[in-house]
Amino acid sequence: MRRWLWPLGIFLVLAVFLGVGLTLNPREVPSPLIGKPAPQFELPLLHDAGKTFTQKDLLGKVWMLNVWASWCAACRDEHPVLVDLAKSGVVPIYGLNYKDKRPDGVAWLKRFGDPYVLSAYDEKGRVGIDYGVYGVPETYVIDKQGVIRYKHIGVVTPRDVKEKILPLIAKLNENT
Repeated sequence: MRRWLWPLGIFLVLAVFLGVGLTLNPREVPSPLIGKPAPQFELPLLHDAGKTFTQKDLLGKVWMLNVWASWCAACRDEHPVLVDLAKSGVVPIYGLNYKDKRPDGVAWLKRFGDPYVLSAYDEKGRVGIDYGVYGVPETYVIDKQGVIRYKHIGVVTPRDVKEKILPLIAKLNENT
């Protein structure tokens, strides 16, 4: 009679783990970089290969880094939200063009609008790897000291901007 208790017990434990897992949001993957300095980089600009950009250029500012690519369908869905946010002037948005072809990225921004102060060109994706990019789009909010305070995986929606990003930016700008 006890022989069936072990398989039943194992089944129940697995069912509980599965049930808990199904309640989690896959877009809320905890990042080990939250609360840590943004990885250092120096990359050429997308529009001008002769100039470079580094995260050190932005110390003293609250800013957003959006990882995008012309081949990314989800980036196109997100793009109007970023254009609107950029027009508001609340936060400067910097782009990280990820594993793309330079002419394709430039043409994409020309076609859909350019919300970025500038876009750095990460052709091989090495900087993306340093930031823990799972896939594009991904967005980071970085504080005045250069510390990552927020990571958003996937498409940023108007609701994300209103409920998460703008309140965080306001709070970070209050702290001097």
